[in-house]
Amino acid sequence: MKPTLASAVALGCVSAALVASAGNSQAASTHADRRAASISEARTNAQEHAGVSAGQGLVVRDTVLDSSGASHVRFDRTYKGLEVVGGDFVVHQAKGGAFRSVSGRSLSPFQLPTTASVTAQAATAKAASVVDLAHEHATHDLVVLAVHRAPTLAWRVNVTGRDAEGAPAGDYVFVGARNGRVLDRWASTEEATGSGTGVVDGTVSLDTTQSGSTYQLVDPVRGGNATYNGPLSNSSTPIFTDADNVWGNGSTSDPASAGVDAHYGIAKTWDFYKNTFGRNGIANDGKGARSFVHDGAYVNASWSDSCFCMRYGDGDSTTYPLVALDVAGHEMSHGVTSRTAGLTYRGESGGLNEASSDIMGTNVEWYANNANDVPDYVIGEEIYRSYNPATNYIRRMDKPSMDGASQDCWSTATKRVDVHYSSGPANHYFYLLSEGSGAKTINGIAYNSPTCNGSTITGIGRTTAAAIWYRALTVYMTSSTNYAGARTANINAATDLYGASSSQVAAVKAAWSAVSVN
Repeated sequence: MKPTLASAVALGCVSAALVASAGNSQAASTHADRRAASISEARTNAQEHAGVSAGQGLVVRDTVLDSSGASHVRFDRTYKGLEVVGGDFVVHQAKGGAFRSVSGRSLSPFQLPTTASVTAQAATAKAASVVDLAHEHATHDLVVLAVHRAPTLAWRVNVTGRDAEGAPAGDYVFVGARNGRVLDRWASTEEATGSGTGVVDGTVSLDTTQSGSTYQLVDPVRGGNATYNGPLSNSSTPIFTDADNVWGNGSTSDPASAGVDAHYGIAKTWDFYKNTFGRNGIANDGKGARSFVHDGAYVNASWSDSCFCMRYGDGDSTTYPLVALDVAGHEMSHGVTSRTAGLTYRGESGGLNEASSDIMGTNVEWYANNANDVPDYVIGEEIYRSYNPATNYIRRMDKPSMDGASQDCWSTATKRVDVHYSSGPANHYFYLLSEGSGAKTINGIAYNSPTCNGSTITGIGRTTAAAIWYRALTVYMTSSTNYAGARTANINAATDLYGASSSQVAAVKAAWSAVSVN
């Protein structure tokens, strides 16, 4: 039994808070002015260097301001008011706004009709016919599709529901707005496919909110993160409440136990991103997300952009509810990816999307350093009722193929593999960059990471590797980045952080070559 406690209150000195507030206000004003100037300069640079032609508009998705004065402005592209899916890019500028480079796709000038001859109803029916889900619901919008193709007018239909096991699922289906054919399709619900999670975190402190005579799992410190008891599909799903602010009993006999793990997981993920990278919440806007625990009797967990929320299944006879710490960090990191690189959930970019969540979910676990969930490079080992990290796990990073499906090394076939398994080369790269090749025991788990080219790799440490990956994701990767592009993005990130001739850059190059990405 692992009983869980929930209570934390912090009071501060009023005069110190006022002084800090004044300083923060001035700093915020300076930051806002610099951000506005960088965006203005980036718009000019985009017109000259990113193929922004007549009829196209730019929407700022994210801006990264370096201490050196350099800036990186991420744009989504529009065409006559319609989103151009796959047309996103990042403008990189030196101090003062001088153009440096562009990451992402530079489109040749194009002209398209923006009136659909295929109706939204017909497109929705076509999309629903190729997606087999229970309790289907569909939304649609008209877009310009430019993912691995010439720009084409299309209906983007988001078909959502539940799969055969009862897990939430969904697909974006792109239907030609002029010919009615299915042009492309990828998942709209991002999952950690595998077998479950458990009530694992032990006695932890939780930030909660008092409402009258009861307490709610609503975090007042971290943007109002809220944890709900029941499925998202129920519009009246209740927030977890408790009379004495002492939650759960460490067992699935109390529904609140899984709620404790979920609420703790989102708090630790928030703190990891905030204290490691200065990121203020998943979307970097200070706003919290929702967690829906006991979403159904299925062995999975998922992140959904449409609800800005996590959904956790209850597992089965061999697994616990899927609220383990690295699973929680994995799901919320999908949200970070969607607000930054926006890696398309298909092909190699989809594998990189999954790997980024594995990488950051693993780092959340290391950041939390919870004795009940000892940090490791194994994904989801705590979900099993029969705990054995040597044999029971969703994925592992030192040799991904040990799960029976993931790839250790990149090949031309990688783009055709399910995204949960094409993530393998990037996970393998991150482990090699962090810990090096060969046999090693870490926190009681034996690892033995091979290389695909027979080389010997010396690791540079997980913290350094994570800093490089995060900057690559948030500054250089775009929706269509493939493995070759990820290598370039990581080299650029390491160069920014440590210098072009640094040992870190050399290690990044060697680790990518070690998984056959050259």
